Amino acid sequence: MAKVNKDMTIAEVLMLDRETAPIFMQFGMHCLGCPASSGETIEQASMVHGINADDLVNALNEFLANK
Repeated sequence: MAKVNKDMTIAEVLMLDRETAPIFMQFGMHCLGCPASSGETIEQASMVHGINADDLVNALNEFLANK
């Protein structure tokens, strides 16, 4: 099973599993196709959006673990 970490980009996570998109959207990251999604890490994008990166990573990993 793949494990998500804060150093991964949004695009990398979406390549692992497209079904993670709604989780990003729940956390307020709606522009998943924007150029920044492939250039910024989850940690960087979280700072820009005022999101706790650890909470997002935990939610993503919980989703992947329960598939």
